[in-house]
Amino acid sequence: MRRTPAPAHSRRLFAAALLVASVLAPVVASPATAEHRTAERVTTDPGTSSHRYHEEDCPPDGFGPELTARLDKAIEDVRKQAGIPGVVAGLWMPGKGSYVRATGVADKATGKPMTTDVFVRIGSETKTFTVTALLKLVDDGKIRLDDPISAYIHGVPNGDRITLRHLAEMRSGLFPYTDDPDFQHDLLSDPQRTFTPHEVLAYGYKHPNTFAPGTQFQYSNSNLILLGLVIEKVSGHRLVDFIEKRVLRPADLRRTLFPKGEEFPEPHPRGYTNQTLSGEVVDSTDWNPSWAWAAGAMISDLHDLRRWAKIVATGTLLSPKTQAERLKMLPTGHPGTGYGLGIFESGGWIGHNGSIPGYETVTVYLPSQKTTLVLMLNTDIESQGQEPSSLLARAITRIVTPNNVYDRPVPPPDVAGPDHE
Repeated sequence: MRRTPAPAHSRRLFAAALLVASVLAPVVASPATAEHRTAERVTTDPGTSSHRYHEEDCPPDGFGPELTARLDKAIEDVRKQAGIPGVVAGLWMPGKGSYVRATGVADKATGKPMTTDVFVRIGSETKTFTVTALLKLVDDGKIRLDDPISAYIHGVPNGDRITLRHLAEMRSGLFPYTDDPDFQHDLLSDPQRTFTPHEVLAYGYKHPNTFAPGTQFQYSNSNLILLGLVIEKVSGHRLVDFIEKRVLRPADLRRTLFPKGEEFPEPHPRGYTNQTLSGEVVDSTDWNPSWAWAAGAMISDLHDLRRWAKIVATGTLLSPKTQAERLKMLPTGHPGTGYGLGIFESGGWIGHNGSIPGYETVTVYLPSQKTTLVLMLNTDIESQGQEPSSLLARAITRIVTPNNVYDRPVPPPDVAGPDHE
């Protein structure tokens, strides 16, 4: 989601630069108090499962002092120049080394430092989980990617011509509900409000479709809300429960959850945004992420995202045939960036980013070098028209993988791109 008050700012609030999305939510003393089993299952001690990530393959000191110092400086330079309160960065290159750092503050009011064990809102990275759940149903033989959405959900404009594939690859032509001025006003007027999937879709349905299905790329959260409803209808389970059982458990992601409301496991940093009616910067940590649901409401941490990056890029949970469908990258209109089924490729890096009021993330995997990069920030405030997470990813990859730079271009003002809720 992305935008500011009035025309320009307002639009930034929910569309976005080419590939991002995020969410917010309040604080809970213990994740066990969360209503969903996903929240209850979260392990709050990251050390209890660190062996799952085979740290020995990426020795902490493997990069050496010179390269480590260059990364430290690059991250700190971007953090200060872009005004990012806090950053958590993780880079793992098998056979070469690893780099895990937290810099800046988790709370601007108290000065509490950022740490590497925090939970954050992952925004549009949620899309990789939702689409994986959808593709599990494809592997089960319960749905087909070229089925029309009208076979499952009634009332979708042009639904008899829009397929599940069109929705997952962002080529449906459905108007993004997050671009609707009334939605933006309603959310920013009451950030604690709970929205249902059908309520948010109604904001988008007020507008005509923007193009014929399959003819163009347009990042739209409306697409993922519909896919979430399809998963629920076909599976007979709530989306949160299906993702928990068929995605999170098989992937062994113990610190990843799909919140029901405002729950937010500790520890987590405070999040800061200027996506407000006035344009002023506020603490958005406790905003209710229900409006983003299947498009951007999930929460995770550094090491789960590290694990997920490889799983989603290599298709561990899917059949080879279905994963091949997922990775059919189509043009987005932005040079160097392609979009598949709920996943993108930029400079050889495969994955997704996330941006929601107060938080941004990047989780990507470089198959050619089996390298993983994860970034977590506690702001979504743009710097010189660019997402701060993209600035960081670009600076890091220029150093460690100069032939594969994560370099998503800044989209034209009238383009809503992947990762902005």
